[in-house]
Amino acid sequence: MSANDKTLEDIRATVLSCHKDSTLQDKLKVYDSWAENYDQDLVFLDYTAPCVAANRISSHFSGDREAAVVLDVACGTGLMVRQLKSHGFGHFVGVDGSKGMMDVARKTELYQELKQCMLGEEPLPVQWAGSFDVTVIVGALSVGQVPVSVVRDLCKSTKPGGFVCMTTRGNQDNLDFKADLERELKQMEGEGLWCCVEITEVEKWEKAVSETEEGYIPGAVYLYKKL
Repeated sequence: MSANDKTLEDIRATVLSCHKDSTLQDKLKVYDSWAENYDQDLVFLDYTAPCVAANRISSHFSGDREAAVVLDVACGTGLMVRQLKSHGFGHFVGVDGSKGMMDVARKTELYQELKQCMLGEEPLPVQWAGSFDVTVIVGALSVGQVPVSVVRDLCKSTKPGGFVCMTTRGNQDNLDFKADLERELKQMEGEGLWCCVEITEVEKWEKAVSETEEGYIPGAVYLYKKL
């Protein structure tokens, strides 16, 4: 089936297969096979997360954007760095579990480095600690995907004074995960690891894909500054 022949139901089936209770290897196979059509499918879903997240980072980052080093965690095909590039950022390192997704990301020629990493099962490279001016994870923190525990790795990888930007969905199926995520973010703030810059709630995050939801689902962008 070509991308032009796809319906919302086709895309829903693919998205739901990524979130269902299955093994990591099963999920990675879905992402590998989805990689070539991923960008077009997310356009079909009116997926706003990369654009909103990039705008929020841009509104607060006052340093040298061309020199800043950005870590794009769960980078997928590179949607997030294309948005950040339009805001003047120019140095990107990407991490993802799917080789197929990274192969597409590599074609953007925007990443200086791409590394395969099974998020949630192995830590980010220890040598990256305190290395990045901006760390982002967009679209992956949700039930059935990357666990909440990964946010501590994001913080560790970021320079003092650097920014960490995270997103999650706010639909019914993800509310428990969202609550757990927010508890962890506040816990880390209480530990003096970072401070909250802003939380942006978005009503129209993307078209609903669950069989029990219609219209658009909400989402949220969390922007923190490492202390």
